[in-house]
Amino acid sequence: MFDIRWIRENQEAFDEGLKARGQEPRAAKLIALDDARRSHVTKLQEAQQRRNSASKEIGKAKASGDEEGAQALMKEVAEIKALIQAGEEEQRKLEAALEEALSIIPNTGLADVPIGEDEDGNVELHTWGEKPSFDFDPKEHYELGEALGGMDFETAAKLSGARFSLLKGQIARLGRALGQFMIDLHTQEHGYLEVSPPLLVRDEALFGTGQLPKFAEDQFRTTEGRWLIPTAEVPLTNMVAGETVDQAALPLRVTGLTYCFRSEAGSAGRDVRGMLRQHQFEKCELVSITDADSSLDELERMRGCAEKVLQLLGLHYRVMTLCTGDMGFSARKTYDLEVWLPGQNAYREISSCSVCGDFQARRMNARYRVEGQKQLQFVHTLNGSGVAVGRCLIAVLENYQQADGTIVVPEALRPYMNGLEQIG
Repeated sequence: MFDIRWIRENQEAFDEGLKARGQEPRAAKLIALDDARRSHVTKLQEAQQRRNSASKEIGKAKASGDEEGAQALMKEVAEIKALIQAGEEEQRKLEAALEEALSIIPNTGLADVPIGEDEDGNVELHTWGEKPSFDFDPKEHYELGEALGGMDFETAAKLSGARFSLLKGQIARLGRALGQFMIDLHTQEHGYLEVSPPLLVRDEALFGTGQLPKFAEDQFRTTEGRWLIPTAEVPLTNMVAGETVDQAALPLRVTGLTYCFRSEAGSAGRDVRGMLRQHQFEKCELVSITDADSSLDELERMRGCAEKVLQLLGLHYRVMTLCTGDMGFSARKTYDLEVWLPGQNAYREISSCSVCGDFQARRMNARYRVEGQKQLQFVHTLNGSGVAVGRCLIAVLENYQQADGTIVVPEALRPYMNGLEQIG
């Protein structure tokens, strides 16, 4: 969320940043809203000052025996009081209008983010590993999973409808192994603190990380008004909401292995088969809270932590720097890790790592204290997938498939599979 004072001082830069994200210029409209708010506040302050002075004059008038003058002043004070009460309600409306207008504006990209309208404008940073070669036509994950009796989409649809899956037997165990492998790697080798957060959150939490108010239709909401988390980024980042931390305690690095829930609004007809686009999926999330000077270095570190998962699993992937038109709402810069799926003969996103600057911190009012300084500063927030478990399961099935339909278990996962070397 942007500071209206910063927008006033940087109107051209603000509108240029929005233009790069495919947005219309908004500085003039926002400043006009703020001007109306400021003007109204000034009028209220003047009215309050007059009420205070008139109240004092009442006492003087009575002391001097001027009862008529006292009555006139009392009438004026009563009228001003009513005016102020109505004015305070109008002030709340003007402030709410400004906040609402600011709350739906996406973050602007860093200077080195490529300019583009959509995923076609993304730029490859590097690749790792080689595409596997097969002496047979590789199958897609759902063909492999169903043939092995480990994926049952028909029963899942009977239970819950479209975009759900039911895993069984060794395939279910392989998915569980992947999640445990990821959380162990990030906690034991990468220094993240494991957190098991709530999966239901309040409005304020989704507002803080930027899913509300603009993306409400992408979320699931309970009848009691709580929201199912679309990603563990929401509760993990909001752990510092409303807090002031010491700079010496930064960076804070936390990770959580949770289920995530998304309505997939607007995705009708996309990735209908299999597990690629689900309403419920599991993901290992990485969140970092840093000071202003460390966030860009932390983004590179976080990307490296996510890449390590795929490297240890021996999965070929590429890293893409997202263009301005393809970044998420809160991001200033994003790297996507796209894993190779031989069954689809395509790269598919398996992780996104983003730095948000102080954009989310302003929405959450999360600050840090620099030793020796009175002025508090907003923290910087980062989030990334380390990685999406379901898509990683897809990648393992497709990359480690054999001609007879069996699946070789990657060496990194065998300790989690009781030494099992092959599925099927």
